[in-house]
Amino acid sequence: MPLSEQVGQFDALLQRDEPVLALAPMQDVTDLPFWRVIAERGGADVYFTEYFRVHADSRLEKPILRSITENPTGQPVVAQMIGKNIPDLVRTARELQQYPIAGVDLNLGCPAPVVYKKCAGGGLLREPERVDRILGALRDAVKIRFTVKTRIGFDNTQVFDELLPIFARHNLDLLTVHGRTVKEMYRSAVHYNFISRTVEAMDCPVLANGNVYSAAKAESVLHETGARGLMIGRGVIRNPWLFTHIRQHLRGEAFSVPSGRNVLDYITDLFEMTAPPNFIEKSQVQKMKKYMNYLGLGVDADGLFLHNIRRAQTKDDFFAICREHLDHDVPMSLEPFSPKLKTTDVVAGCHT
Repeated sequence: MPLSEQVGQFDALLQRDEPVLALAPMQDVTDLPFWRVIAERGGADVYFTEYFRVHADSRLEKPILRSITENPTGQPVVAQMIGKNIPDLVRTARELQQYPIAGVDLNLGCPAPVVYKKCAGGGLLREPERVDRILGALRDAVKIRFTVKTRIGFDNTQVFDELLPIFARHNLDLLTVHGRTVKEMYRSAVHYNFISRTVEAMDCPVLANGNVYSAAKAESVLHETGARGLMIGRGVIRNPWLFTHIRQHLRGEAFSVPSGRNVLDYITDLFEMTAPPNFIEKSQVQKMKKYMNYLGLGVDADGLFLHNIRRAQTKDDFFAICREHLDHDVPMSLEPFSPKLKTTDVVAGCHT
């Protein structure tokens, strides 16, 4: 899809009556193969890439760039950047606009310590004046749609009163707000009232982000915040049919809950489609554990699935455990149980 068509399709999504459903960027997780798997199960309205790392010597990472050049979804793509130096960010934004994208997004929310300690991602929220300068420079450089994804502060929410006027001043085309601070990571309740405040303050559409795990929860968050739509990451890894379920629920339609075998087919597709040519079996099993850390929370209340999966070393071991828990026709809501295991994410980078 050419750049002009990408922009037009993106604009149409933002102007329609139905809520916009976006797949969140999750580093080393929501890559091109994952997009394919999700798109086959209903998919998002718009896809955000993993972030392009921006620094003095940076080049556009080819694996992430493939999500743009080989986009299999038929939907608009927004390219996300992460960095702190204005000349490098401007250079990268201009390079990205040579490819078929609908917009360029700036990451102001990544809570990974390896990122924020370099004053990038969520670390920039400690410096509102620098954020102001960056947004001004990028708004001038980005001739298509310019969007931002943010959290509501670094270690507290007081700075949000300073950040909100900055966001409003720079003529953003879309603002996504994750309703937690950087230091809260994913542990706390989501402060949806800050998203509501953002909706009231901004002229552009706002997407609500954080802990949307079911169609009913999606409806509740949309009602509570007044947001134009939702950005979802972890919930879609757990339930790849979630976007479809949300659409059907909001239309008042019944939707089919997947069976255990449907979930097993999803895991099989993930394994096969994310495996590189001539893959090393143990490495691919380890990669699959990243996805299972999210999906497993919706499999069983006692945490036995995740407990066993984390000890699998071979493909045969991995799928034997999957079949033991999922080779059945019982419907599964895939909503998260209260975990009895510690569910620390094993994936480097940012997760939404």
